[in-house]
Amino acid sequence: MQKKKSTRVLLAALALLASTAAWAGTEVRFDKPERFTDLPFDQREREQVLKDLSQHFEKLGESLKPEQTLKIAVTDVDLAGREEPRMHGANALRVLNGRADWPRMSLHYVLEQDGKVISSGDADLSDMSYMSRINRYAGDTRLRYEKLMIDDWFAKTFGTQAKRQARK
Repeated sequence: MQKKKSTRVLLAALALLASTAAWAGTEVRFDKPERFTDLPFDQREREQVLKDLSQHFEKLGESLKPEQTLKIAVTDVDLAGREEPRMHGANALRVLNGRADWPRMSLHYVLEQDGKVISSGDADLSDMSYMSRINRYAGDTRLRYEKLMIDDWFAKTFGTQAKRQARK
């Protein structure tokens, strides 16, 4: 009986390992974020923005083929709007005016399949009309303009759309 149980556990572990290896995933890194054009002044808020951007890239990467790995090195971020200088601190205010404050991002990407590079390049993302476009992200979604800009780049570059989440 014990041998049968051990065999089942071993088979389950091997199946889990095989499924993990099949989906290689998305790796995101931020090169010298302290030099980025525009991130929040507050350290915790800055870390949260980088975490949110990383999670968004990872979510988009789920739409790639299981045997593909996407590596992204973000080299600059300029968020939509400007942080109000008089309002530094935990509750800093970001003002969006729709003029010269559109979101921008620079990155380098490498798409690999079975360990071989199938696509790579540098990309400069921007969305000058960020306030006049229809945005599928709700008004209270953090980084909604940046996420839409990234979605557009991802679809154009990899020919795939983000998996949509059901609205709550």
